[in-house]
Amino acid sequence: MDAQDPPPARRPAGNGALPHSPLTDDDYGRLRVDVVRVVAQVCPGWLGSRADDLVQAVLIRVVEAQRKREGTGEFSTFYLRKAAHSALVDEIRRCRRRQEVALQSDTEEDGPVATQPDPERLSAGRQLGRAIRDCLQTLVRPRRLAVVLNLQGHSVPEVGRLLRWKPKRAENLVYRGLADLRDCLERRGVVP
Repeated sequence: MDAQDPPPARRPAGNGALPHSPLTDDDYGRLRVDVVRVVAQVCPGWLGSRADDLVQAVLIRVVEAQRKREGTGEFSTFYLRKAAHSALVDEIRRCRRRQEVALQSDTEEDGPVATQPDPERLSAGRQLGRAIRDCLQTLVRPRRLAVVLNLQGHSVPEVGRLLRWKPKRAENLVYRGLADLRDCLERRGVVP
């Protein structure tokens, strides 16, 4: 550039573009409006309560980038959208990483949280387990095998594959076995 060349023309700061020089109050106001618009476009509804936080995060990123470039570059709407998306991804990761638990009450009536189930629940669980084992013993062997695998979390097709049965046979044995188990438990007075 010669000394006689005029200085480069300054682009207006609207539509996401920042001027070459440090931000003025007007530039910051226009930038904030642009960032709010971009964040509103990329922010999902379930994260709407944190939109202001996202706007602040994007503004911080943009101002830091402006400072690093020492005012020599412009930021387009595309850059603002990219910064908003990046801030959004970071916020989603933070939300998933945090284990937020709402406080139900601040009173001391609740007492300390028990680390083990109460004795009544333990006893009831043992009685239920014993009743299920006794009722399973009354089932014919193929139904018992099918029901046990199903109760362990295997789907009906998996039961068929594990026991090398045809799918229809596995389905019939699981459903009939579960019906027999329910009947046996009801006769013993155990109902859900």
